[in-house]
This record gives sequence, structure tokens and C-alpha cells, in this order.
Amino acid sequence: MPKPGPLSLNTVTVKERWGLAECIEGCARHGIPGISPWRDVLAAMGVQKAARRIRDAGLTVTGLCRGGMFTAPDAAGRRRAIDDNRRAIAEAFELGAACLVMVCGGLPPGSKDLPGAREMVRDGLHEILAEARAAGVTLALEPLHPMTCADRSVLSTLAQALDLCDQLGAGTGVALDVYHVWWDPDLERQMARAQGRIAAFHACDWLVPTTDTVFDRGMMGDGVIDIPRIRAIAEAAGYKGFVEVEILSKRWWQENPDDVLEVMKLRHTTAC
Repeated sequence: MPKPGPLSLNTVTVKERWGLAECIEGCARHGIPGISPWRDVLAAMGVQKAARRIRDAGLTVTGLCRGGMFTAPDAAGRRRAIDDNRRAIAEAFELGAACLVMVCGGLPPGSKDLPGAREMVRDGLHEILAEARAAGVTLALEPLHPMTCADRSVLSTLAQALDLCDQLGAGTGVALDVYHVWWDPDLERQMARAQGRIAAFHACDWLVPTTDTVFDRGMMGDGVIDIPRIRAIAEAAGYKGFVEVEILSKRWWQENPDDVLEVMKLRHTTAC
């Protein structure tokens, strides 16, 4: 199997011990060529300063996490979400990010209207799309595991994400996170359908047993996901980008971040 694409650090992987400055310095020190900041650490540093520091370190911004969260119980909440996404587009543009990763939002508090929540997502994406296109920022729709449907994303499958891309057209793509899609019996067919539209590839692993459905992701190779197989399918569908490691893990957050990056580098070559 061909070697994986270059490695990128998603900053959430070391979020308890490092801010963005340390992540940038750590990537440069460990020879990791890509970085994908979350917006909280970006805001803490300041967008312009972060963009300059990342450029000076010679790093590629493989994505910005995250936009989306369009679902809200009232019009004012939906308007705030639109405004925040417009700011996220501007930040992604300033960073030169390969994409803005979209986690679209779960059911509004107190709601059981799943079709209505999905309409909110579609409408919200439609409202910001012209600005994203003008900025050259790809909106990368990330389907999340169905266990998150109520509180984080009503976009649960790659098929749903691609259906939205078909409706919205240019300026959209998908962010493929193996943690969220590995279980899907239709995955291979849908990834072939995603030809040329995979904007990001996120790697981690599904542990058995999983003790927390959000904060117990595994390091690549420690769980049950056949990451090389999924990566090969993505590459057959035209993806030639980075392997971005995004591990939300209470266990890994307690480790020395330099050690985490060393393990990432090893597993990038042996388990991706």
C-alpha cells in the first residue's frame, strides 16, 4: 500500500497542555508539516499573529475547526450562528486553511424535530456559501457518528453530506473522520461518489471498550478501525492531502505533548 500523505496535528490532540504557540513550535520541532487549529486557541493568540507564526514556521494549515452549529431554537440563535460562521470563513481565509470543517449542529434544546434541524443546517450553509466561495474557503461538511445526532450533528452519514454537497454545489466538500464513518456499511460506495470532494482526512481509532463516546478516542493502531483501507479508498477517490490526527482523549491529554507527537509520527507510518 502506498505511504500515507504528510502528517498534520489537529490542535485538540494536545489541548490540555499546549496552546497554539506551543503546537506551532512543536510541529516545527518534530518535523510535522501540517497543523489544524481549533478556533478557541486561534482566538487566544489572535488570527493575524497566528497566521504569521504558522507561515514563519513553514507549516500548512490543513483545516480550521470548526464552523457550523446552525441549529437553534429561535431565529436570533440561528442569526448568531450565521454571523459566527462568517467570522470563521474570514479566519480560515486569513490562515490560508485548506478548508473550514463544518460540524453542523444537533437538535435544538427541547426539540424532537429532526427533519426541521436538518433544514436549518441546509439553510445555514446556503446563507454563508457565497461568502465562502468569494474567499476561496471550502466548507468541508463532516458527518459525525449517529451517537452525536441529538447534541452535535444531525449530519450522520457520508451519504447525507454528499447529498448536501450536490444541492449546494461549488465551494463544498467533505471532511472524512475515520472515527465517525468506519462503521458505515455503505462507506466504500459513498467514498467513490465523493470523487474530488474529500477536503480533509482525520485519523484516530475506536477503542474497545469505549468508555466515553466523545473523549475516549484512541491513537491510530490501538483500536479496531482499518485506517489504511479507508485511506486507500479516499486516495482512489482523488484525495492527495494530509493525514490529520485528531484525538479527543482524556487519556492522551494527560501525556507529555512531545511524547504524543512522537507516537503520532510512529503510528502515521505503521498504522495509517
